[in-house]
Parts: sequence; C-alpha cells; structure tokens
Amino acid sequence: MKKRIPLSSVLVLIILAAYGIFTLFPILMGLLNSFKTDGEILTSILSFPARPSWGNYIRAFDKTSYLASLFNTILIAAVGLSGIILFGSLAGYKLSRTPGKLSALFFSLFVFSMLIPFHSIMITLTRVSLKLHVQGSRIGLGLIYIGLGVPMAVFLFHGFVKSIPRELEEAAVIDGCGDYRIFFRIVLPLLKPIIATVAILNTLWIWNDFLLPLLMLTDSDTYTLLLSTNMLFGEYNNNDWSAILAALILAMLPVVVLYLLMQKYIINGISDGALKG
Repeated sequence: MKKRIPLSSVLVLIILAAYGIFTLFPILMGLLNSFKTDGEILTSILSFPARPSWGNYIRAFDKTSYLASLFNTILIAAVGLSGIILFGSLAGYKLSRTPGKLSALFFSLFVFSMLIPFHSIMITLTRVSLKLHVQGSRIGLGLIYIGLGVPMAVFLFHGFVKSIPRELEEAAVIDGCGDYRIFFRIVLPLLKPIIATVAILNTLWIWNDFLLPLLMLTDSDTYTLLLSTNMLFGEYNNNDWSAILAALILAMLPVVVLYLLMQKYIINGISDGALKG
C-alpha cells in the first residue's frame, strides 16, 4: 500500500516552488534578454530572442574592461576576506575561551555593531577615509570591509569555538605550546567549516556591494564589476540595455559558480556557529 503524502506537505512544496520561481524570474529574464537586441527588449521582454547572439557579451566585455574590473573586485575581496577571517577567528576564539564580564562586554559590542545600518555611518566613514588618505584605494576599500565584516565573523567564530574540546588545547599546553601556536596549529585547522561559511557569505556581500565602492573609488581604473557596469547607463535614458544585461550576467557569473560549489558549507557553518555552545 502506497504511503499518502500529507496535504500540508503538498502545500509547502507548492509554496516553495512558487517562491523559487518568483525569486529566479528576474535572473532568467536577464539571461534571456541578454541575447536580444535593444529593439527586441523594448518590444517584448518576455519573448525568446529571434536570433540569439553573443555580440552583446563581447560588447559588454569591452565596454566594462571586464578583466581589469574582475581583478579589482577579486583584489578587494581578497584583502577584505583575509582580514575578516584572521581578526574574526582570533577575536572569536579569545572571547570564547576567556569567559568573564569584560569578554561579555566586548562580545556584546560586536553583536550590537551588527545592528547599526550602514547608511547612518557612510558620511562619517567617507570623511574618515579622506583623512586617512584611503579613499580611491582598492586596498583601503578592502580594509574598510574588514572593519565592517569582523563583527559577524566574531559572532560565528565565537559560537563555533565552543564546540571544540578544551582537552586538545590542554594537551598542547602540556607539550609546551604557546597561545599563538595553539591557535594556529591546533584550533585554526578545526575551524575550516566556519571559515568556509564566513568566506562565502562575505564574498557574496563584497562582490555584490555597490554603494561602498561608489563612495570610495574615484578612478575608473579601480572600479569593481558593478561600478563598471553602472557606467553603461547613459544620460537622458540613452541606455544600452542589451550590453547592460550581458554585463550583469558576466558580473554575477563567478560568484554564482562559487556559491553553487560551496553552498553546503553555508547552512552547516551558520547553524554550527550560531547554535553550538
């Protein structure tokens, strides 16, 4: 006798399928229209292209200086990620392993800073960056991402470290290891799942961010992929929509591939970091 599927489960599947279609619809439309001419896009956005062509992608590749913009984006993300992972893991480990009022105070400050909206500090941040002479610098932008991204990393590392047995560190102390050697030789390798999660989440954030690079980068030679794509928007509604859509697909392609390859670490790492301990 076949087991009947509960009606509630069927309804949940229908709702999830509808939500998935709703979420993917703009991406599918962008991909579909990236192969059309501007006339076809303005005439019928939902139709298939009459003659699919890669010409839009070639034009977008040239107009956005894709390779240079890709390098800028990767450089900024690499600087930001390296600092977020290093300082976030060190702070999360230390705060987790030294319980007390002072550690609780610092951890609360990290968590509280996550609640501050970026728009409330962006003017002050711009003025500070001018004073420190980091505005217009790709490395300087990466350093700013470190400051903005460390609080979430500390929160995740702090929870994950609690799941690591203290006996491993006690055994290392008996063998004569110091604090830094214990962290980098014993603890850090065990943090790989949460490191992968922090890396993926912050890569998605930095890669897709538009406002902060717009405020900080002043030279077109340092523009990220999204800023280079924004240059395709002309004045007086004179927009090259086919090239814009192709550029957006090219901009999101690397990070989508990364997400698909590493998505299993996101859920596991977040649940471990937020719930363990």
